[in-house]
Amino acid sequence: MRKYTFPLPLLSKKAGFREHDAVLEVNRVLQYLTVTAHECCCQLRKSCNLSPTHWSHLHSLKMSNSCGVSKFYHSKALTSPYPGSNIERSQVAEDKVGWLTEWKDYNPVEYTSVSVLAGPRWADPQLSDKNFSPKFNERDGEVERKSLNGLYVVENGRPRNPAGRTGLIGRGLLGRWGPNHAADPIVTRWKRDRSGSKIAHPVTGKNILQFVAIKRRDCGEWAIPGGMVDPGEKISATLKREFGEEALNSLQKSPKEKEELEKQLQRLFSQEAFVVYRGYVDDPRNTDNAWMETEAVNYHDESGETMDNLPLEAGDDAGKVKWVDISEKLKLYANHSYFIKLVTEKRGAHWSEDPGPECHE
Repeated sequence: MRKYTFPLPLLSKKAGFREHDAVLEVNRVLQYLTVTAHECCCQLRKSCNLSPTHWSHLHSLKMSNSCGVSKFYHSKALTSPYPGSNIERSQVAEDKVGWLTEWKDYNPVEYTSVSVLAGPRWADPQLSDKNFSPKFNERDGEVERKSLNGLYVVENGRPRNPAGRTGLIGRGLLGRWGPNHAADPIVTRWKRDRSGSKIAHPVTGKNILQFVAIKRRDCGEWAIPGGMVDPGEKISATLKREFGEEALNSLQKSPKEKEELEKQLQRLFSQEAFVVYRGYVDDPRNTDNAWMETEAVNYHDESGETMDNLPLEAGDDAGKVKWVDISEKLKLYANHSYFIKLVTEKRGAHWSEDPGPECHE
């Protein structure tokens, strides 16, 4: 295997070098490594014959090239108009997304939704509020301001999106400055015929996996039924709560129905789970100063018996809910398709009729 060396930028030793400067320098190094690691990971995968399940944790951002290795880049966070508005982002070319690229004329639009500025309990105040002093990059009371991707830069009092420029500053529709934490429960089962036998794809011969999908009310796109982590809430509690609210309409159930539903949910969510992904989400709501992060967890009903007794019913933010056959043809919200793909790799299920391109040096 070829040996690689990286000409890493050195930490500054100039006079007056402060902790904030150190964070800036460290983040530059981390971003540099993320972008340049592509060739190394391709070589590693070829030499060691590693499956994507083994090496996907090396890169926590969206996978965006033919070898399945991520570059520090997002795309849906650059789309216009901004969701729920007529606001057009400043255009950001692909080669200008990264903060390492100098852009003196960068002039992003500022936008924070009226619904956020109204000060609901799930939203931060404006940074100009004299009574608001957020502790970025750490646990701030009940609010988790640490990023799943590590340290992020705070520049002029504002946290900076670790994946790069978005053409928009402020918070948009997001409540928190910096990372906004969510949890996405991916509930799966095998597709079966009337006799109960698993159904295999006619081309690949691999069994077809299904997952519970919801149709979002806000944008009409199909997605994993997830939601925001409440302050002080454990991820495991968020996963179960969000699935119950969005896929089973638990909020509208009678007390007796809720009690029975809770028992069934506990049976599903107490089994061993597979953490699919933890990190940044390429979400259309992201801005330069506020962004989505998630922990996606797969709960698999191997026999199908648990989910057969849980009638799907859309609720809360979901317009519709149904079991969906998994394949590469899925078009899902944000980068949810990528999360689903990782589940198929873990379960050995069908994903694509095309085996995909090989890594090239």
